[in-house]
Amino acid sequence: MLQRKKQRISRKFTDKSDLFDGLPEDLVISILSKLASSASSPLDFINILVTCKRLNRLALHPLVLSKAGSKALAVKARNWCDSAHHFLKHCINAGNVEACYTLGMIQFYCLQNRGSGASLLAKAAIKSHAPALYSLGVIQFNGSGGSKNDKDLRAGVALCARAAFLGHVDALRELGHCLQDGYGVRQHIAEGRRLLIQANARELASFLNALVKRKPQQQHQRRLNYQHYSFKAGSGCPLLSDFGCNVPAPEVHPVNVFLKEWFESGRGALEQGLRLCSHKGCGRPETRAHEFRRCSVCGTVNYCSRGCQALDWKLRHKAECGPIERWLEEGGNGDDGGHGGVGEMWEVVEAEHFAI
Repeated sequence: MLQRKKQRISRKFTDKSDLFDGLPEDLVISILSKLASSASSPLDFINILVTCKRLNRLALHPLVLSKAGSKALAVKARNWCDSAHHFLKHCINAGNVEACYTLGMIQFYCLQNRGSGASLLAKAAIKSHAPALYSLGVIQFNGSGGSKNDKDLRAGVALCARAAFLGHVDALRELGHCLQDGYGVRQHIAEGRRLLIQANARELASFLNALVKRKPQQQHQRRLNYQHYSFKAGSGCPLLSDFGCNVPAPEVHPVNVFLKEWFESGRGALEQGLRLCSHKGCGRPETRAHEFRRCSVCGTVNYCSRGCQALDWKLRHKAECGPIERWLEEGGNGDDGGHGGVGEMWEVVEAEHFAI
């Protein structure tokens, strides 16, 4: 009797195992591809790899790796190692554009492999990856990785225009400032203001869309607390404060988080005199002295782009900015760094404020 029970139990486990093993591989790969694209962290993908040998083998299939999203590739700076590097390369070989962008940014700014990093960014940009297009635009505006004479303003504007066309809000804001100031393109103040308003409206639309996707109970709770949340100091990025709205700061791309952690944790050391972009959602470092522009009012902050400067002003710097006398006493001379002179920093702030 006991032997029969053991046989039944073993048969049940065998049957369950056979059911999974009997699933077609193309079906399992399709499911894993969707899981990889929607994973909220690398741990979600790792859990698949350690489940069993079959899932480990199928999860490393090129089709699955090609679909891995930015959050599945969001390695932490403290966890960076050869294995993470090789995994990103496998994803790139599988045709993953997001992996191209991620490794390109890491190599260009963190590992200081400028040529390889720029090549990977260009590879992603060719496939219409908007963040890669915008990042290449910032590199062209600043002449990053080269000298001041390597700046190509027209190329930067063209790259931002393409990224803006694909819906990249930071690129749209950058393009608006360029048109307002005639920077790398013929000046068109009205069109520049229109693009700045459009960028702010897109951020509001993105925030409202995220609210709609929440569960009904969460939506109700959000509506109850929204007024308090909106006017709580430091709770968000008041891009549309003139219209009575205060949307939260946009979600930072994982690779920008990596850049910031890489240099702030000490994994990567900046050379003497080099600085990080002061916008907390950026993380880009200077590649040469005085590459970024300083604030013309206080001289204590610097930015890789006009978009970062405008966002950081509304997010925090507006409340912190002090007079320039202290900076002048310390010997600050205000190298233009890449955007036509630090004296324009205040003008960029006032231009966007007027536009919205």
